[in-house]
This record gives sequence, structure tokens and C-alpha cells, in this order.
Amino acid sequence: MELKRVVITGLGALTPIGNDVKTAWQNAVEGKSGAGPITHFDAELFKTRFACEVKDFNGADHFDRKKLRQLDLYAQYALVAAQEAIDDAGLDTDEKVNKNRVGVVFAAGIGGLHTFEEEAGYYAQNSENGPKYNPFFIPKMIADIAAGHISIDHGYHGPNFATVSACASSNNALVDAFNLIRLGQADAIVAGGAEAAVFPAGVGGFNSMKALSTRNDDPEGASRPFSGSRDGFVIGEGAAALVLEELEHAKARGAHIYAEVAGGGLSADAYHITATHPEGLGARLVMENALKDAGMKPEEIDYINLHGTSTPVGDISEAKAIVKVFGDHAYKMNLSSTKSMTGHLLGAAGALEAVFSVKALETGIVPPTINHEEGDNDPEVDYNLNFTFNKAQKRDINAVLSNTFGFGGHNACLIIKKYKE
Repeated sequence: MELKRVVITGLGALTPIGNDVKTAWQNAVEGKSGAGPITHFDAELFKTRFACEVKDFNGADHFDRKKLRQLDLYAQYALVAAQEAIDDAGLDTDEKVNKNRVGVVFAAGIGGLHTFEEEAGYYAQNSENGPKYNPFFIPKMIADIAAGHISIDHGYHGPNFATVSACASSNNALVDAFNLIRLGQADAIVAGGAEAAVFPAGVGGFNSMKALSTRNDDPEGASRPFSGSRDGFVIGEGAAALVLEELEHAKARGAHIYAEVAGGGLSADAYHITATHPEGLGARLVMENALKDAGMKPEEIDYINLHGTSTPVGDISEAKAIVKVFGDHAYKMNLSSTKSMTGHLLGAAGALEAVFSVKALETGIVPPTINHEEGDNDPEVDYNLNFTFNKAQKRDINAVLSNTFGFGGHNACLIIKKYKE
């Protein structure tokens, strides 16, 4: 069976550095941080009191009151980002599109955490009168409901599900969508991820693991991947979506083609429930698997959008894995972590970084890894690698590799390249 080619025809994003793709990309190139004091709740007593929140977002601007009652914040973010991608691709306005052949694969690492927190808190406070839950509690909370809402709102009858693999979730969604299309199971799929965990349970839970930065006096400088003084990730929120489409289907309807999906890789560390393998075993394997799937050589990759969360152990293992996979070519590529600006969007991270990877291909600009100060080095990090510190760099980019690694040892990698006939 000959596999079909898959291209990207639509982009959408709702992020801590911009509420659409154009704004988010511009701010990423300019190296602007989305971090600031937490506004979603009173975090005064928490070890971490800052996050990368979405700004100037009001669900009532996008949904009527009835719809809002059904939507956790993460699902609101998902629907808004998906709408931008769908409009960008022209999926709903093109009569050539058979909606029975359009699917949705949309991820969340956690799902409706805020809804769960609200309902559990209400029950605890009112248990004397017996259990009383909102009838929308379960359908607002579950991690697959964003995919369901997108299909319902747009009438898409193709494959529809969610992927959940912690911080690798939305890269898993993209790999699954890619495979479904190239196997002929769908003509187009809206794929991505959303997360809204900047609430007490999310921040407190990650604090208890000592996973978050506690640089409360300098939120904008807190996410500093690959720097010696990094002390944990900055939790972020938002959503991103991409429309993946079978090449001939896209050409037949005259769709704008941003780039081509070349391959995807998956692996497991099989090591620890939260820590990455210290030598980057799973990270190495997932990049090798993606290259093999794409039929590409390591020297064909020009830029890697790193997982790079700014954790003490994770950054080191990823850097080691890159050197082992790419050898001498590792020192000729650009590497960068856009999480230094957006924070870590958990289940939405991979999709947003895929959007940034597409924009890097389109513009020939590598966004920076911000917040690195001269001399702030880690003896276990190889600084001969080009981490694109602090300032965007221009270069000819033909192929990008995007890494995501999740709690549980889940690894997913996507390779995107310039589209050529």
C-alpha cells in the first residue's frame, strides 16, 4: 500500500504571548515572555505565584451563555484555536470538502481540572445534604470532550478522539492524525491540544513535586532552559490547532499549503514516572524513529524545537540525546525552546510548538531561547550547541524536528518540512 502525503493547510493558536497565530509568532520572534503574576486565583500562599496565562480572554466573547455552561476553560481554548485553524484552511466554506471524511484528534494532558476542582470542593462543603453535582460535571471535565465539541460544532463525522500522554499529548495527536490520513482513513483532520491548569490543584500539585520554578521576584526571567540557574518549568495554558490534509485533496480544492508532515516517532523511557532517562535514552530513540519514518538523514534537519522545559534533569538528557542522534551535525543546527516565552502548556505544548515550527519554515526565522545570561552555564550542558540564546536567528530552514516528552516516559516527535511538488 502506497502511503499518502500529508500537508498542513491551517493554523490556530491561543497562547500566553498572543491570542492568534500572527501575534503569538511575532512575540516569539521578538523574545517576549508571557509570564506574570497569577490572576486566575489568589496564589499568595503558594510556593509559585506566577504563570504564563492567556491574556484578555473572555469566553462570553466567543460563546453564548448556554454553550459556556458546557465548557471548561480548556475546552473554550480548544474551540477558539480550532476555529482559527479551520477558517485558515477554509474547511467549512469549501463545497469540495466531504465532512464525513474530516476528523478531529485533539489532546489534553489533564483536561477539565478547574471543573473537577470546583465540583469536588462544592461536594466537600455540602456533603451533609448529600451529593449534589452539576449535570455538566463529567462532560465538562473529561479530556476527550474538546474533540467532541469541535466535531459537533462543525459537523465532522470522521475519526474523533483525544490523546493523553501528559506533555507529549498534542504531539501524539498530530502523529495519530498524520497516520490516519496517510493510511486513507480521512481526507483532513483538525489536530492539536488544549490545557487550562493554572488553578490551585495544578499549581499546588506541581509545586509539591518541586517541578515549578519559584522565581517569584522575576516571573519573566523564570523559564530559562539550558541555563545553569534554571529551577523548574513555568506552567502555561492555552491551545493550538493544525489542519492536516491529504495532499491531493488539498491541491484539488486549491488550499494554501504551509508545509508537509514528513514523519513522526514515538517511544517510551521505561524509566521513571516523572524524570526523563538521565542519558536521554527515550529521547534518542524517538528522534531516531521519526527520522526513520520520514526516510530522512540526520543532516537534513536544520532546526529542532526542543522540549526544553527548564527543569534541571530534563534539559540535560535532551541535549545529550541530540548529540548522540545527530553527531557532528548537532553543532550545525539551530536549537531553541519556545517554552522560555510561552511557559509549558502541558498537553497543548506539542501543537503550539508545531505551529511555531511551521512558521519557522515559512519565514526562515528561528525563534530564540530567552533568559540566558552570560556565564550562567551548567557544566553538564554542551554550549557548543547553538541554543539560539536570547535573539532570533535567520537561516534557510528546510526541515524542523519538534520534541515532546511527558510524565510516564511518553515521547513523541514530529518532523515537518517545506512542501515541494
